[in-house]
Amino acid sequence: MDFFTEDVSHLANQLLIAMPGMMDDQFAGTVVYVCEHNPQGAMGLVINRPTNLELKDLFDRIELKLEIAPLEKQPVYLGGPVQTERGFVLHPQADDIRYSSSLTVPGGLAMTTSKDVLEAVSTGQGPEQFLMTLGYAGWSAGQLEDEISKNGWLNVSTNLDDIKKIIFETPYEQRYEKVMNIIGIDLSHLSGDVGHA
Repeated sequence: MDFFTEDVSHLANQLLIAMPGMMDDQFAGTVVYVCEHNPQGAMGLVINRPTNLELKDLFDRIELKLEIAPLEKQPVYLGGPVQTERGFVLHPQADDIRYSSSLTVPGGLAMTTSKDVLEAVSTGQGPEQFLMTLGYAGWSAGQLEDEISKNGWLNVSTNLDDIKKIIFETPYEQRYEKVMNIIGIDLSHLSGDVGHA
């Protein structure tokens, strides 16, 4: 099976792994879930970089009472360097629930930016699984494809069940390695050098 595809025309619902040679400290060692990719550019959320903020702290800041005790200590992640003052909630799509502002990733998850999802979470009526980020990662037209071609990122396509397990069930410090394991790569064998065999 060839995981290293040259066709990066549609990366939505895929994972990006920052390669060891990633020069940008904001992305070194990260895993990104791609929410949108089109001719105008791409956007995604870093899923393995927690902030020092817990969900309870964030809810206090936006004046919502979090009534679900087990969620209070859940970390809030730094989703990327763009709009870090804005919240993004990554969660499975639900057929019966609609939020004011959601991006549905074809065949994948949903990303909601409206406060109604947090209001639902605060009372236990929200998505059972979710990842909360501040900010997102964004690329202009052709930028992500260029970074992939220069060995900055490795794009990994896998099934939705694997994506859910990685994002919602795997401890954040193990997510990078878990994605590598999906494609059978041993981290110790990776090189940061650019080149093609």
